[in-house]
Amino acid sequence: MSLIAALVAVPLIAAVLLMLFRSESQRNVITIAAAAITGVTAVAFAVQYLFVGHVSFALPQETSFFATWVFTAIDIVLCAVILWHAVRYKNRLALVLGLVQTVGVIAFANMTLSEGAGHMLPEPLYSDQLSVIMVLIVGLVGSAICVYALGYMHDFQHHEPAGAPDRRHFFSALMFIFLSAMFVIVLSDNLEWLFTGWEITTVCSFLMIGYTRTDEAIKNSFRQINLNMIGGLAFLAALIMLHFGGIELSLAAFIETASTTQAAVLIFPILLLSVAGLTKAAQMPFHSWLLGAMVAPTPTSALLHSSTMVKAGVFLLVKLAPVYMVFPAASIMVVTVGGATFVLCSFMAISQSNAKRVLAYSTIANLGLITACAGVGTPEAVWAAAFLILFHAIAKSLLFLCVGTAEHHIGSRDIEDMDLLFDRMPRLARFMMLGIMCMFIAPFGMLVAKWATLVSFVDTGQVALILLLAFGSAATFMFWAKWLGKLSGIAGRPENVEVTVHKSEWTAIVIMAVLVVVGCVCLPIISQ
Repeated sequence: MSLIAALVAVPLIAAVLLMLFRSESQRNVITIAAAAITGVTAVAFAVQYLFVGHVSFALPQETSFFATWVFTAIDIVLCAVILWHAVRYKNRLALVLGLVQTVGVIAFANMTLSEGAGHMLPEPLYSDQLSVIMVLIVGLVGSAICVYALGYMHDFQHHEPAGAPDRRHFFSALMFIFLSAMFVIVLSDNLEWLFTGWEITTVCSFLMIGYTRTDEAIKNSFRQINLNMIGGLAFLAALIMLHFGGIELSLAAFIETASTTQAAVLIFPILLLSVAGLTKAAQMPFHSWLLGAMVAPTPTSALLHSSTMVKAGVFLLVKLAPVYMVFPAASIMVVTVGGATFVLCSFMAISQSNAKRVLAYSTIANLGLITACAGVGTPEAVWAAAFLILFHAIAKSLLFLCVGTAEHHIGSRDIEDMDLLFDRMPRLARFMMLGIMCMFIAPFGMLVAKWATLVSFVDTGQVALILLLAFGSAATFMFWAKWLGKLSGIAGRPENVEVTVHKSEWTAIVIMAVLVVVGCVCLPIISQ
């Protein structure tokens, strides 16, 4: 319990301190210290629980009751933030969705809190192998991105118009709140608490995408909040239906009920939770919000695409995998959406020259593959999904950070402008090539995970799934090979421009590269 408390509390404390102490030197100290503590705590948690299996953590019901009150208050504050921005920027859809969500949150809280402390879950927190993997991803990858943001945002602020307010403390605080919410999501068996963490990540993403306050940023931030509020409302509706159906608001209870005579009660909640997961994971037709997130500073892109926002969606879908085996209709919906997203976005990536858009389409495609594995629901498919989550998180984070640094030093994020990068930024080019190879070349983990995905699809006897995987993988090979070839060119002696890269950026990039190698070397151990 102490480790879980530290994982949630340390990023929150860091966020508060960042809002209070706003100078750059203070921000550097707070960020590095908080990132180091969070990373070490995540590793300690993994060492203690990775090979233990499912463990539940008890809390006094009075404590759980108080925590539920706190989470409910947070839900209402989040609704107020959405409504305030909707009124300020005159976005009618956000206003309507925000009002509906506010009414729903208050009504649901009235139903659950009125029952008193005696109805609280005795064991509201848990850990299992998938949760541990997610804790490692959030704690190590997420913390490293926070460190990377120090140097990146220094250059970003330098390129802002003269007189532009310095809001970097707010940006850094949002990132740490994000990490804290992710720990709540992956360690909460209480679905009410999980929902609050879910909504915190939604609102933090909204604020980070709109960070620059340009017309384009505001437009894309509202696209994100509107699409994700649809998923949030689906999640909330599922909770209300479970409450009226007499099902305990526990993730474990939800999964266990699927194998009992009460299973019929879950058909609509599982469909609604699937919609919530699909929107958060940016699956078609909800994918446009993740592409729009490219207008935000690179740390936002890395955080949303790799270790947090979208991973919350696929995490929920993978947790529900046993339920999909009971409800074929839900399984077919999830597999179809995931498979179609994988193929279509893989082909869309081929036509892109903007490196961030290539990474965005690749992210959505890989999330589609993870979603399809979750929908299949077999143990082999879940194994493949877990490794796709792991290797995609670290490799894609490495690539996003490399692209962000390259953009600041060569003045472009276009792949066509990355000719001779091996000469202009030799260290960075090597790290970028490592990230690309991890995505599609043996013996790196993504290819192994895709092979496991193919095996799990073969076991289902669904030829269509196998064809989707084959065609999507072929497209994947094309755009990664093209990018790798661009980086490999050497001609002449262009100026080396990477000498001005900040130490915080190198630190984060090296951590990602080490995690890529360690993950691949330790694959057999993690598999067991």
